Amino acid sequence: MSSKLLLSKGSSSDDTDSGVKINLKKIICSLPRFKKSDSFQWTRESRNLTGFQALTHLFKANIGTGLLGLPLAMKNAGIIVGPLSLLMLGVMIVHCMGILVKCAHHFCHRLQKPFVDYGDTVMYGLEASPFLWLRSHSLWARHLVRSLLIITQLGFCSVYFLFLADNFKQVAETASISNRCLQNETTMGMLPSLNLHLYMLTFLPFVILLVFFHNLLMLTIFSTVGNIAILGSVALIFSYITQDIPNPKNLPWSANWQTYSLFFGTAIFSLEGIGVILPLENQMKYPGHYTLILYMVMPIIIILYVSLGTLGYMKFGENIQASITLNLPNCWLYQSVKMLYSIGIFFTYALQFYIPAEIIIPHVISWVPEQWELLVDLSVRGIMVCMTYIFAMMIPQMELIIALLGSASCCVLALIIPPLLEICTYYMDGLSSFTVIKDVFISTMGILGCIMGTYQAFYEIIDQTFFSSSQNSTRVFV
Repeated sequence: MSSKLLLSKGSSSDDTDSGVKINLKKIICSLPRFKKSDSFQWTRESRNLTGFQALTHLFKANIGTGLLGLPLAMKNAGIIVGPLSLLMLGVMIVHCMGILVKCAHHFCHRLQKPFVDYGDTVMYGLEASPFLWLRSHSLWARHLVRSLLIITQLGFCSVYFLFLADNFKQVAETASISNRCLQNETTMGMLPSLNLHLYMLTFLPFVILLVFFHNLLMLTIFSTVGNIAILGSVALIFSYITQDIPNPKNLPWSANWQTYSLFFGTAIFSLEGIGVILPLENQMKYPGHYTLILYMVMPIIIILYVSLGTLGYMKFGENIQASITLNLPNCWLYQSVKMLYSIGIFFTYALQFYIPAEIIIPHVISWVPEQWELLVDLSVRGIMVCMTYIFAMMIPQMELIIALLGSASCCVLALIIPPLLEICTYYMDGLSSFTVIKDVFISTMGILGCIMGTYQAFYEIIDQTFFSSSQNSTRVFV
């Protein structure tokens, strides 16, 4: 009898609150829906990035301007130490990427969240730590990570700006490009020169229009075109450097620690793609597939980097330039390498820009009325692009800025934080001694490289800016 009374009361309550339930149903239906299986196969109905599209973006984000400077980086490390160090750094960085994805998945399960970004993952990791000081500073850690991501990614974008301007300037103002590709013909006659800043200014409106495409699904087309252009450029480089390779026995096996510090910064700059790892995973419809994609793409990239850096140094030896494109013959076939690579870098700008934009813009538009959100969004994007343009104009020694950025910011994000994050995240669950030793080793290597690389880069910047002639400078990306 009492159960019938309760049922009657429940049905009466349902009738009276039907309007509220209809509205609640509409609200719930408007939210992203998630389904979960035992192996973390989240299905995000509002996220449509396929595995192939994520693979395309991941490959594009990890192939940048640093690749062309790796032969010189090998010279700074030695013909034996350089490739081995680059391989070891690559393995450690890919492992740290996997750690970050694993920790992010852990907190998605634990907190029942659809996704978390890098900063949130670090914050939750410190909150899971048994140490009170770390827990009390977890919010500051999130701010630190997001600040480093903004600095790193906008730094990449500034390098891309100058790379585009320099390459187009060289091709446009070269008067002596021949139709015959001779081995030793690398000198160029130059037409009257325009200021490099004018070339950068020419690219500015096109870059601003490019970043207005802020959806990763839409950017897939650009990443695909960029990948094709860069792969074509790299294929032309390999076709030349694999011909008549000299005997490397006269090349030094190792270099001194000062130049090795510059190698470390350049290598980290080239390999550091950890900033795009979680944003790509967060946009996938089936993020459980992402780990497989990560471990499929990154070994290919590492092999490409080690091969190009080593073969380029073996081919040109002590005559290797700041960018391997400067060592190529002065003919249209090999000079087209610059144009193809520039096309790829142009489209990479939007992908690298995506990370700082996703951090900054939501906070900005939260302060404005809804009708102004689109205008403010586009305006902030334009201002951020202009900031990278201004910073590119102010940089005197880009190869040293790359080493500084790689040693200071990229190293912290790629090598230091992820291993420590793993320890904090799983400390209470129990970690094996091997895992702790491994994580401490990787973080220690990152800290040492960060300190030595940052010091040496600062020293070289000050020395070449105030005590050396500007004519002695070379850029790593031209």
